[in-house]
Amino acid sequence: MTDIADTPAVLEITGLDVGYYKDLNILLGLNIKARKNQITAILGANGVGKSTALKAIFGFLKPNAGKILLDGEDIGDVPTYQRILKGLAYIPQNPGVFKDMTVEENLELGGWTFRKDKAQVRAKVEANYVRFPALRDKRKQITGELSGGQQRMVEIGRTLMAEPKMLLVDEPTAGLSKMLAAEVYEMLSGLTAHDDLTILLVDQEIRQALKIADYVYVLELGRNKLEGPTAEFNDLEKAFWVG
Repeated sequence: MTDIADTPAVLEITGLDVGYYKDLNILLGLNIKARKNQITAILGANGVGKSTALKAIFGFLKPNAGKILLDGEDIGDVPTYQRILKGLAYIPQNPGVFKDMTVEENLELGGWTFRKDKAQVRAKVEANYVRFPALRDKRKQITGELSGGQQRMVEIGRTLMAEPKMLLVDEPTAGLSKMLAAEVYEMLSGLTAHDDLTILLVDQEIRQALKIADYVYVLELGRNKLEGPTAEFNDLEKAFWVG
């Protein structure tokens, strides 16, 4: 069996300093590796910079120091739209579906960059129906009428239309019931197994995240505190002060 540490990294962050103001960094010397076909979780208390890290990786914030490598290429100065073309995708904490449009219309928007190729758009929409069978029956339904978990499914499906290789996911179950949250975690776990995806997950739901993650980073005050395979995080109280 291949050791986790021997699996190549799709995304690597080294010495990253990031803040919303030049002289006030939230992240300080952050180091993260997201290894191929694995779920890497960034965990920690509110305000430690977890979501800030994802925004910097996607290009919404410019780092004050450090490197962001995607398949070995430094993308620190690459604009967001080009990062998307290179295979990077981002699912923010707040759902981004168009609630007045149908499920199928939302999915089709994910193929905007190749919208003139109707056959390709159709094929990728169909692939989403195979991936998420529940969406097929609801394809003509207004997205705003769906449950929170199903809306997340639509959002993830729309993102996958562009066939990313690296998916950044920020608190995917925020505001969802436990039952719907369980569906979302199962969905994310399936993506690395069946869609050749690598996922970097930021989450507050520590127990649930540990159930699907392969490797974990714990942040404290914007810095790396702990890291290791998920199996090393059985003592939640020691790692996260979770009782």
